Amino acid sequence: MDTDLDRDLLSDLPQSIIESILVKVPLVDAVRTSILSRKWRYKWAAITELVFNDTCLTSGHDKSIISCNLVNFITRCLFLHDGPIHKFELNTSYSPASPDLDQWLLFLSRKDIKELIIDIGEDDWFRAPSCVFFCPKLTHLVLVRCELNPPPNFKGFLCLKHLSLQQVIIPPHDIEVLISSCPLLESLTLSYFDSLELTIRAPNLKYLNLEGEFKDIRLENTPHLIGISVAMYMTDDIAEHFEQCSGCNFDKFLGGVPCLERLIGHIYFTKYLSIGNEQGNFPVTYQNLKFIELYQVSFEDMKELLVVLRLIVSSPNLEELQISSSSITTTTDIYDLEFWERDWPADCTFGKLKIVHMTDFSGLPHEIAFIKFLLGHSPVLEQMIVAPTIYVTDKVVKMLIDLLTFRRASPQATVKFIQEPL
Repeated sequence: MDTDLDRDLLSDLPQSIIESILVKVPLVDAVRTSILSRKWRYKWAAITELVFNDTCLTSGHDKSIISCNLVNFITRCLFLHDGPIHKFELNTSYSPASPDLDQWLLFLSRKDIKELIIDIGEDDWFRAPSCVFFCPKLTHLVLVRCELNPPPNFKGFLCLKHLSLQQVIIPPHDIEVLISSCPLLESLTLSYFDSLELTIRAPNLKYLNLEGEFKDIRLENTPHLIGISVAMYMTDDIAEHFEQCSGCNFDKFLGGVPCLERLIGHIYFTKYLSIGNEQGNFPVTYQNLKFIELYQVSFEDMKELLVVLRLIVSSPNLEELQISSSSITTTTDIYDLEFWERDWPADCTFGKLKIVHMTDFSGLPHEIAFIKFLLGHSPVLEQMIVAPTIYVTDKVVKMLIDLLTFRRASPQATVKFIQEPL
C-alpha cells in the first residue's frame, strides 16, 4: 500500500492548478518539467499562455545559431501544444525570418488566440500576414515595428479591448477604420507615427496614449475617456501646418471628453491646443479631472497660457497640477500683467487643488503672476514646489522673495523652492 510519502502530490493536482504554476516560470523551464516523470511529460503542452523572450535563448556568440535555435524552440512548442492558446508573446532581440513568423501566426489564428504581443529586433521590421486580422477572439493586440495592411474583407476586431501600435506603418485611412472597427476598445496606444492626421472614434475608449508627429488629432465619440497622455513632436512641415489650421484644436481634442480624470501633455501639446483657442466661455466642465501634467509650457505665449487657465478653471475638482516651463522664446508679446486682474474674476477659486509642482521656472513675469494667482485662489492648497531652470542664477533670490511674500488663500500652504545643482 502506498504511504503519503510515496504519493506524488504535485502530479495529482488539477490541471488548472498545474497550469497556473507553469505559466509563472520561464517557458523554457516549463518545458523542462517533461523530464520529471512520465506524468509530467506533456503537462506544459496544455498551458494557454506562451511567452517567448530572451530567457529562451541558448548561450553562444554566433547570432545566427542563437536565432536558429530560438526559431526551432518556438516551432516545436507550438506544434507539440495541445489545446487553445490564449496568449502568445514574442519579445526578443533576435528576429525570426518572415516565413517562420507567418507560419506561427497562421497557427495561432486557429487556436482561439486572445492576447498577441509581437516585439522583435530593435532594427528589424516585419509585415503582419492577413491571418492576424482573422482572430475573432482577440482582446489584446500589441505590435512593434511592423507593416499593417488590413485586407478588404476585414470586419474588425469585435472583442478587442487593448490595442498598441508602435512604429507601425499603416495607411492613415486604415488606422482610423481599424480603430472604429473595434467597438469594445478601451485602451489605445499609438507611438512614433509620422505626419498623421487622425480622427479617433471609439465609444468605449478609456485610456489614450499618443506619441509622434501628429498634424491634427480629433476625438469624436469618445465620451468615456478617463486618461490621456500625448507627446507631439515638431518638424518644420508640422509647424507650418499648425499655422494654417482652422478651427479650435482645444475643442476638437478635448471638447468631447467630459469624464476625463487624468491628463498628461508632453512637448508641444499646449502649443497644439492653443491654435484657434480664444478667451471666452468654456462649454465643457471636467468634473472628474483631478490630475494635470503639462510639459514645456511657454509662459511667453499668451495663447498657451490661456490653454492652461482654461483647463484648470474648467476642472473644479482638480487636486494636483504639474507644469514644466519652456525656456524657448516663442513670441514677442508685450507682457500684459493687468490681464490677471482684468480678465479673471476675483471669486475664481480652485477649491480642491492641493499640490502644485512647477519646474524649469525662469522667473518670467507671467510665470510669477501665475504662481501668485494660484496661491491666492487655492483655499485648500497644501504644497507648492517651485524648481527653477539651471540656467537662471541671477534672479533666484528675487524669485524666492516674491514667492514668500505672495498672499496665500490656504493657511496650511507651504512653498518649497528647490534649486538643482549645476
